[in-house]
Order: sequence, then structure tokens, then C-alpha cells
Amino acid sequence: MRYFEDFAAGQVIETEKLEITQADLVAFASRFDAQDFHTDPEAAKGSFVGGLIASGWHSCALLMRLITESFILESTSMGSPGIEEVKWLRPIRPQDRLSARHTILETRESRSRPEMGLVRFRCELLNQDDKPALEQTYWIMFGRRGSGFETPAGDWLAHSRSYLAPGRTSEVEPAAGPAIPARFFDDLVLDESHELGSLVFTPDEIVAFARSFDPQPFHMDEAAARNSSFGALCASGWHTAAGWMAAMVVHRRRQEAAFRAALGAGSPPRLGPSPGFKNLRWLKPVYAGDRITYHSRIVDKRASASRPQWGLFFHHNTGVNQNGETVFSFEGCAFVERRS
Repeated sequence: MRYFEDFAAGQVIETEKLEITQADLVAFASRFDAQDFHTDPEAAKGSFVGGLIASGWHSCALLMRLITESFILESTSMGSPGIEEVKWLRPIRPQDRLSARHTILETRESRSRPEMGLVRFRCELLNQDDKPALEQTYWIMFGRRGSGFETPAGDWLAHSRSYLAPGRTSEVEPAAGPAIPARFFDDLVLDESHELGSLVFTPDEIVAFARSFDPQPFHMDEAAARNSSFGALCASGWHTAAGWMAAMVVHRRRQEAAFRAALGAGSPPRLGPSPGFKNLRWLKPVYAGDRITYHSRIVDKRASASRPQWGLFFHHNTGVNQNGETVFSFEGCAFVERRS
């Protein structure tokens, strides 16, 4: 069992490898990130990246699974307050073999909660050529010796790393009112805000996501969750983030439909992948039954020097529960097509 006191700056933790299949990529993306270059091998050939690749959120979820397998389930983990930065450096394609390398950057005792401390990690998700596909910097909270936060016994890793949706899933409820037509990079309006839609986090879906990607007891078992620092079954933070992406895809499809209806001809601007995000915060737990409404606001845009037919736009994003409490936020960016 690893307690806060067992972590020290400079330590390196490495994981075993996992192989990602085309079916794995499509299964995750079909639920959370249903863009063509994640779900359709033929359509992906004509995309920004030239072939089928994993959703960036899928890569984060896979990294979480490797982290959990390597040391989280043998520790006093109390969850993470957020992610400082993620860089998606290389696409993940079918049959890639992935592993992770975690380097401890620093440790910090909690001033407000003496029973715990925080550990800051830099983590790399490596492909079969030992090249980083993803780099992530983040904090995890760990209980100290005597805190009572030891992981309860259980076969928490009994389920596959491949995502298997439950029999019934809640669908994204689109925002009320008509959608604004999709805009090319040149026409994006700074400080424009959009409600993307909302999603209910059911117990079955919370457990299904956690089984594949974040198999910590407070995400998988009602009784274990009641005895944890969360007090009840709650969603993995990466599930909350994937819900944002699912709402964004629904919002984007509505924008594309509005573009076609308004112009009657021509194709709406294409979206490309994202190079990463910053300052992701899980501000409050998302409990079973919560409805999270997601929003996005454009804060900046920049022409791409390396790809002149594309531009980058930057956005601030939030998730708000049914009580009006912000539970999730991050700063993201993505490529979008310019006018011909």
C-alpha cells in the first residue's frame, strides 16, 4: 500500500503495455466523440489526419487505466483535483501498443486537510516505438498513514480495458432554440458563448465507464463509495470530460445542419483535431443522477502557420449541475477550416 509519505520527487513508475484495436477506437468514439476520423475508416482517409485515430479523450481514459493498474489501486488515492496540461503529440492508431511512464515532480502536504497530501506527476503515454503520444501534468491526492483511505479489497481489474456501453444509455439533450450555423475560422466571433447540451449520469453508465478506464471503488461500487471521501457513487473525472465531448459533437452537428439549411449549397467547415488543453478542473463530484449542462465560449483564434488552410480557435468550457454548481472546467483549442 502506497501512502502519501511513500512518494518522493524523482521517482519513476512504468506500466505494462496494452494494445488498442480498431474496434476499441470505434466503440469509445461512437459513444463520446463520434467524428468521422474516429469512427469511419474510409471517411477518415480524407480527414485532417489521413486515417482512423483515437479520440484524444480516449487516450486520456486509457492512460487513466494504466495509472490505476500500476499504482492507484495499491494506494490511498483520494482522486484528482484536475489536470494542469495535456498535449496530444502523436495520433494513436489501431494496433498501437501503449504504455505509460510517470515521473514524480513534487509532493506537498495539505494545509487544510492534515490527513492527506498532494503529489504532482508528469506522465507520458508511449507508443510501441517509445515515442510519446500524450504528455500530461497533474496532481493526485493521497491519504497519509493512519488516514483510513486504503483501497478496499476487491477484484477491481476484472473487466476489460475495452469500453462496453450498458444496455441503456442516456442521450445528450440538445440546447433549446435554433443553432447558429457552423462558421469558418475567418468568421468566428470572439466571446461568443454556446450551450452545447446536457447529459444525465446514470449509475449504470458511471460503472461501465469506470470498469474500462478508472476502476477505483468509489466509481464502481455503491457501498465502497459511501465509505470513501466522496460519500456516494460518483463519475470518473474522465467520464465527465467525455460527456463534454459528446455534447460538443451533438452541438456541432446541429450547427452543420443549420449551415446547410441557411446556404442550401456547399459544405460546412470541417473541424480538425485538438493539440491539447490546459487547466482542467474537477470542482465538484458528479454523482449518480446528476444532469450536467455543458457550455463553451470562444476566447481567441489564431491562423495556423504550418497549415494555412486551417486555423486554431481557443475556448473556455464548463459543466454545471442541476443545482447551478460548476463541476468541471477547462481551456481547450481545436483546428477549424478556413474559407477557400
